[in-house]
Amino acid sequence: MKTLREYIKDASERGVAIGHFNISNLEALHGIYNAAKKLNLPVIIGLSEGEEKFVGREEAVALIRAIREKDNYPIFLNADHHTSFDSVKGAIDAGFDAVIIDQAKFSFEENIKVTKQCVEYAHEVMKNTGRDILVESEIGYIGTGSDIKDNIPEGAGVLTTVQDAKRFVDETGIDMLAPSVGSIHGLIKSGKPHIDTLLVKKIKETVGIPLVLHGGSGLRDEDFTNAIASGISIVHINSEIRFAFKEAVKKSIQENPDEIVPSKILNPAIFAIEQIVESRLKLFNGIK
Repeated sequence: MKTLREYIKDASERGVAIGHFNISNLEALHGIYNAAKKLNLPVIIGLSEGEEKFVGREEAVALIRAIREKDNYPIFLNADHHTSFDSVKGAIDAGFDAVIIDQAKFSFEENIKVTKQCVEYAHEVMKNTGRDILVESEIGYIGTGSDIKDNIPEGAGVLTTVQDAKRFVDETGIDMLAPSVGSIHGLIKSGKPHIDTLLVKKIKETVGIPLVLHGGSGLRDEDFTNAIASGISIVHINSEIRFAFKEAVKKSIQENPDEIVPSKILNPAIFAIEQIVESRLKLFNGIK
């Protein structure tokens, strides 16, 4: 089987994007995997620090590894938005395929310093074990949290410059970059974020490494397709999945108030997540 690095390179060359979907439980994992397998597409499962704590770091690695080995399927695990060297190190040591060091809220210089430390550790582990580990970092403002926001935050207008992107990549040696190009984490009640696709194109041409779009939930379809055509290789979706899970479980309980079997209560949530993921994967890959 190809490595995640090779699948990302292939996606970039074909002008499509790999879907990255976060989980907090088995229902989300099953829904995401069902959709990916139906379309025969590689998929990345993400766990933020909070999600990782809830699921279990080693347990998450074992789950993904079991699916990958059982079905010989390209499903990969990413430590999403880890905020310290220690948490990144823990994910690498546990067996994650990729990590994101998120120091975007700190100074540019501090972000470079900690990111470089993570890259150096990943390279050390790769040299000693032969494992291929990807390190991603974020610069600019993409916001935080998979919550529902009333309006687009003011910071959404603070976009990553081409100059900052080049300096950051050159000084850290990261494998992937998540620049701020207009998207925002979470769902927005009033207004929709807009992706600056010309900026995406300029950054991609300048840094020459895969670009990742965070805060994908709630974007217009054309923003996704235009961003991917301009150089985005991975798209993150989380809030849409969480919302679908909540609504499906709520409806399941309302319609079957006497049901106490968890699998019967939660099966509709798996299907709801599967539908969301299938729709997004088709969009990211130009499948009608």
